[in-house]
Amino acid sequence: MKYYDKLIFELSVPGRVGYSLPKNKFENYNVEDIDNNLKRESGLELPSVGELDVVRHYTNLSQMNFGVDTGFYPLGSCTMKYNPKINEEICSMPQFAAMHPLQPVECAQGALEIYYNLAKSLAAISGLSEFTLNPFAGAHGELTGLMIMRQYHILRGDFNRTKVIVPDSAHGTNPASAAVAGLEIIEVKSTPGGTISIEDLKPLLDNTIAGIMMTNPNTLGIFESEIPQIAELVHAAGGLLYYDGANLNPMLGKCRPGDMGFDIMHINLHKSFSTPHGGGGPGCGPVGVRAGLEDLLPAPHVRKNAQGQFFIENCDSSFGSVSQYFGNFGVMLRAYTYILSLGKENIKYVGPLSVLNANYVKESLKDCYELPIEGVCKHEFVFDGLKDKSTGVTTLDVAKRLLDYGYHAPTIYFPLLFHQAIMIEPTETESKETLDAFINVMKTVAREASENPDIVKSAPHNTPITRVDELKAAKQPVLKFGDF
Repeated sequence: MKYYDKLIFELSVPGRVGYSLPKNKFENYNVEDIDNNLKRESGLELPSVGELDVVRHYTNLSQMNFGVDTGFYPLGSCTMKYNPKINEEICSMPQFAAMHPLQPVECAQGALEIYYNLAKSLAAISGLSEFTLNPFAGAHGELTGLMIMRQYHILRGDFNRTKVIVPDSAHGTNPASAAVAGLEIIEVKSTPGGTISIEDLKPLLDNTIAGIMMTNPNTLGIFESEIPQIAELVHAAGGLLYYDGANLNPMLGKCRPGDMGFDIMHINLHKSFSTPHGGGGPGCGPVGVRAGLEDLLPAPHVRKNAQGQFFIENCDSSFGSVSQYFGNFGVMLRAYTYILSLGKENIKYVGPLSVLNANYVKESLKDCYELPIEGVCKHEFVFDGLKDKSTGVTTLDVAKRLLDYGYHAPTIYFPLLFHQAIMIEPTETESKETLDAFINVMKTVAREASENPDIVKSAPHNTPITRVDELKAAKQPVLKFGDF
């Protein structure tokens, strides 16, 4: 019987001791009386539990979670790649962990140097001129980039540019960020091959367009091969090109957004540069710009003088600040460690290996799962559910059944272009043995869906909880054990 089958949470036994609290050292001091409304009416009922029971309890609870350290995590579009443990070792060094954000600049030269060097490294990798690391997340980076886009047009007196073009295959954060930035969203359609339709784009370009947001490779895992023409058209209309860097991973070492003609981009350090994420954070969404737009980056900026000292600078042409201090420094440390560990001679393998892994899985499964777009993908790909849909087994059913085999489910029902979408991204860090095992399980589920569909439709069977009413779980969540 597994630990969670028992759901034992009441472990307290009177008289059992795991730790003795030190004597109250304030007992003999005169302290201000506590208001009677704040005083307890009875003694504090701390649990009486032995240390071994406590350790086992929390260790067993931790094993109910799923993470990239415990199993394969093929979550498409999120790039759940391995976080090397040296990243954590560097990040937890007391020289960094004990720093205070209000320390004088003179006492934070090392941290500022890392910030400065990481920004320069990202500029070299992306082909852009300068970066800010201040945004706290990818969506926050998108918002920052769009605010830079608006500021660019405002400073030129071009107040009519209040619209941004977003592809129908875009991440959901793209239109959301544009709306928060006060821009009207104009959708551009995709071709049957999954890329932006040039013919649909042309009539959208006029003097009201601030720019276009593009993800490359796009959400279908397909490289946007018409970028040079798109850049020419958008620039000729007076707009800017924004690069959503969420899918930068397969590009690393092979091509650079700045060389393609993009003016602004954000990078998800917690995707392409291995830092851990999920559960709402942490994250970091650096934003880079081409030459000529550097002064529009949000303040404050980290600069380096002729004597090699680092200092803080603000700029009047910037729209202001997007975060307190300098963003998530711990995430930056991990990313910088990752970049230095690989070096420029090895970072060039990240993209090709992620592309190799994705195509290997895709080609191995396309006889069982419907592949709506043939051809070479990049880091991820999308199936449109099972090839055999006769038994009524849905993408959700497949995802739930994968949990029984110890795998986190891929992204499902996204992008919205396909009704039964299954988006899979293996990343470059997974071995062939891991991929082969996952492929075999996916084939097993496909076979079960045809031969014994009920076992798939009722999955999962051996997880801490069985299938939940997801709508009710979202609207009426159970947040405490006593409500079960």
